[in-house]
Amino acid sequence: MSYVDGFVIAVPAANREAYRELAARVGPVLMEHGALRLVECWGDNVPDGKVTDFRRAVKAEMDEVVVFSWISWPDKATRDAGMAKIMEDPRMKPGDMPFDGQRMIYGSFEVILDMAA
Repeated sequence: MSYVDGFVIAVPAANREAYRELAARVGPVLMEHGALRLVECWGDNVPDGKVTDFRRAVKAEMDEVVVFSWISWPDKATRDAGMAKIMEDPRMKPGDMPFDGQRMIYGSFEVILDMAA
């Protein structure tokens, strides 16, 4: 069954294009190392909750937008091998990031249901 890495981050609204460009550069590296899909979603309707919400989870400031993204892999073994290679890939060396990575929430998930129209 497929495997997914998910991410939620706060990105300054002014950095939207810089973030999109970063994702566009990273995407081909992910695909080269086994990823099937990269999806980047710019927050449009991210309401404040009463107990918790996406904005609080990443400590988003007033000028920041919540970004929700995921990487799909065929399985955990491919993901683990691919991520090991990605971490060594010189194209993935840290540079100027258009967001505060310390407030990123991420995790890896085994897909238990996948429905499509």
